[in-house]
Amino acid sequence: MALGSLLNNPADHNLGRSRGFWSAIHLDPLLLLLLLLLMGAGLFVLYSGADRNIEVVKAQGIRFGVALVVMFVFAQLDPAVFRRWAPWLYAVGMVGLVAVLLVGVGAKGAQRWLAIPGLPRFQPSEFMKLVVPMMAAWYLSRHFLPPRLSHVAVGLFIVLMPMALIVQQPDLGTSLLVGMAGIFVVFFAGMSWKLISAFFALVSVSAPMMWFFVMRDYQKQRVLTLLDPQSDPLGAGWNIIQSKTAIGSGGVDGKGWLQGTQSHLEFLPESHTDFIVAVLAEEFGFIGMLLLMTLYFLIILRCLYIAVTAQDSFSRLLAGALTMTFFIYVFVNVGMVSGLLPVVGVPLPLVSYGGTSGVTLMAAFGVLMSIHTHRRMISA
Repeated sequence: MALGSLLNNPADHNLGRSRGFWSAIHLDPLLLLLLLLLMGAGLFVLYSGADRNIEVVKAQGIRFGVALVVMFVFAQLDPAVFRRWAPWLYAVGMVGLVAVLLVGVGAKGAQRWLAIPGLPRFQPSEFMKLVVPMMAAWYLSRHFLPPRLSHVAVGLFIVLMPMALIVQQPDLGTSLLVGMAGIFVVFFAGMSWKLISAFFALVSVSAPMMWFFVMRDYQKQRVLTLLDPQSDPLGAGWNIIQSKTAIGSGGVDGKGWLQGTQSHLEFLPESHTDFIVAVLAEEFGFIGMLLLMTLYFLIILRCLYIAVTAQDSFSRLLAGALTMTFFIYVFVNVGMVSGLLPVVGVPLPLVSYGGTSGVTLMAAFGVLMSIHTHRRMISA
């Protein structure tokens, strides 16, 4: 009798019905909730960072709506679709990057956009943040893992080609994100420690060459400013000095929402985009930063769970790489704003104002949800 009551417990039926609903629409409710909380927090801070400009908040809210639709669409697709289309998407992306160098639209000294009649202006490099790890995962998953040296070389070549084109735009921040997204796939495929050590040794040796032959003057200046921002306090060092001042003045619990002096008195540059985390630190202090980092940590933890429980090599490699790319976004932005890394123009994900990067990120989360909700039951 007790067993029958347990089996017929309405709560169990409701739980099963709820799980069935989320599986039917191919969304992960926990990850979705965390993302919505992050978006809400982002809009809350953005209102202050944009100096109470409600139009900026509305525009960001619309972008978030579009990004959620994109996430939903990607989540409906079976991972096999991504695997099948990866080479074609990669080819389209490479053509787009070449087109940017030839006929791209420039702004602020950079040529990063394509303007096709009838379509909004867009950045092919943002598209490659998703496609490069997809292509690397497609190639490596077709071979036995861990990969042989020749397969690792091809995987790195797949990653380095778009990186080289993006650097020419120039867009060092995006090129690093695209490169890391692809390199994580190669690492997760099971590179030996000897190969990993050799890779880092190669990077170390090539760093001086990059300084003299690849990096542009303004990029070199960013590195020099990182080492000594006081060398030009009213010029190149201004951003970092004001950002660190804002973060330090927030103390433990901050000055209060809308009470930040660095941003509202216009000392803090780009307070609603790349440096928005300084606004949060000044107004909500260490406690606010801790809460935001906890939210990011929970999102990353959930995504890592999805990667670990994926059922095939392609899905595991892709999910792991997309998760770590999200981590790199957070790590680089916070490190850049706090003066630990050079300023490379990487936004704080789903908090900084901007549309293209947010849509790309939500597409990646859609892929992760697709991987998690399209798992098939394996019979014993």
